[in-house]
Amino acid sequence: MSDPILKLDGVYTNIAQYHILQGVNLEVPRGQVTMLLGRNGVGKTTTLRSIIGHWRAHKGAILFDGQDITKLPTPAIARLGIGFVPEDMGIFADLTVEENMILAAVGGPIDQARLQWLFTVFPALETFWKKDAGTLSGGQKQMLSIARAMIEERQLYLIDEPTKGLAPAIITTMARAVKELKTQGASILLVEQNFAVAKALGDTANVMDDGRMIWSGQMSELATDAALQEQLMGLSVESE
Repeated sequence: MSDPILKLDGVYTNIAQYHILQGVNLEVPRGQVTMLLGRNGVGKTTTLRSIIGHWRAHKGAILFDGQDITKLPTPAIARLGIGFVPEDMGIFADLTVEENMILAAVGGPIDQARLQWLFTVFPALETFWKKDAGTLSGGQKQMLSIARAMIEERQLYLIDEPTKGLAPAIITTMARAVKELKTQGASILLVEQNFAVAKALGDTANVMDDGRMIWSGQMSELATDAALQEQLMGLSVESE
């Protein structure tokens, strides 16, 4: 793969006494949606948090747009153009939707044209603009979490399980948001347990197990090979 926007080269990350990532190699092509798949507890979230600097890689290198970001603090990594949507949403429940969005716009005042675009992607955002974020439903909170990452244009988005526990209609909205980002030219690294969503959105796929990458290739190849899915992830998805 030529000139990926993100490259992990032999990354090891320890959390306390636990060796979570054990030599992760990963490439994210520019302008594509890259899926990060695997069973629960194999290191997918730790991979994202290592990239954004929440956890520090003990060994190996993380390169973003050719720059080594392995030892940079999280704010510096974010300023380079990386947005992060954590699995736990990372919103401020005691603040309004508007205040959450203002805080997310670290580059200055919210760009009104981009905000209006976000309202078309997430209509509920405008409806609940003045409400406390803590009063929103789970799906609305997840929309807000993704919208916060999207309020400023980023080169790369790291998104951790955006559809987890959501109703089908909201999953459709989330998928549309990811497609919109890709249309804008962004690159996306997406952790997703819903294989139907992964098939619909992914250009490339990477499968993890036990802190290592065990398969990388085109999402279309994985999506059409049920035996490979079961071998790599224990999936039985014929009904999806």
